[in-house]
Amino acid sequence: MIKRRSLIRLAGPLAAAVALPRYAFAQGAYKSEYKMSTVVPPAFAWGKGGEIFANLVRERTGGRINIKQYPGASLVQGDQTRELTAARQGVIDVLCGAPINWSGTARELAVFTLPFLMPDHKAWDAVMNNSALMNEYFDMVRKAGAEPLAVGETGYRQISNSKRPITRPEDMKGLKVRVVGSPMYGDIMSAMGANPTFMSWADAQPALASGAVDAQENPLEVFLAAKIHTLGQKYVTKWNYSNDILLFAVPNQIWTSWTPADQKIVREAAQDAARQQVQLVRKLFDEDAQRVAALGVEVHVPTPGEMKTWQTETRRPYARWKAQFQPTFVSKIEEVVASTRKA
Repeated sequence: MIKRRSLIRLAGPLAAAVALPRYAFAQGAYKSEYKMSTVVPPAFAWGKGGEIFANLVRERTGGRINIKQYPGASLVQGDQTRELTAARQGVIDVLCGAPINWSGTARELAVFTLPFLMPDHKAWDAVMNNSALMNEYFDMVRKAGAEPLAVGETGYRQISNSKRPITRPEDMKGLKVRVVGSPMYGDIMSAMGANPTFMSWADAQPALASGAVDAQENPLEVFLAAKIHTLGQKYVTKWNYSNDILLFAVPNQIWTSWTPADQKIVREAAQDAARQQVQLVRKLFDEDAQRVAALGVEVHVPTPGEMKTWQTETRRPYARWKAQFQPTFVSKIEEVVASTRKA
């Protein structure tokens, strides 16, 4: 019979023998590839942000974390509205996307897209640089099932159409407008008499080309890169009605599988990529109207008075969706934006 003292002496080596395989397993549990979904490829600032992020992570981890980008939302058959659900289910390992696309799964994450909430980059920057606000938002992301890493910018959404110049809300009446799968965007268009049509971008392009859809709303970067002027879109209004964030995030089940050291590397890589991505968006924003006009497209930039009219016209859908998101949180954003108007 082994004496108690002998058992005690054996306990240390046995514990180490048991612990070592578990540690080795944790390291070996890393996937050979982590799938990242982006709606657009690296030809766009959005997709470029994802590419920069993946490259930085690969370099800084020595290939230990290998993120592969899947543009066109191909991991969810082109339906970007399913990305968050797919991430929860383990189909997507890394998210680099616009929360408006996930509003059907986690409505509150689309809070920044309320119409004319952040009317210009001065307001947008003030909100994004407010640590208390962003910490509160990041808690919402965690509750939705992912660890938030950094925030980039998808760009202000502008409207184009094939029928006529849009200079006032009445010009929207009767236009069939393609919108992403967000009921809020649908409400905004309906409030101005347009007929919103929900479809993926993959489906939107042939619909625009055939004339089945009259109009679409996207950042002008998308208009240029996707050559939307070749799809019959002759008129653009640069009204800056909505600007979603570009959220870099990792589903909880993946995040917790990485060591703290690797988590730190990935977070810092996302923050560096987001800064570069925002710089790309801003450069494009400064020159997009001129570049679109050079294609023979008529571009209208609303006056301050016209902007007030647009804001008034969208007041009802704004109030309705503010109540459905996080009204207290939205009020805090409004306060930050208001402070930029006084400065």
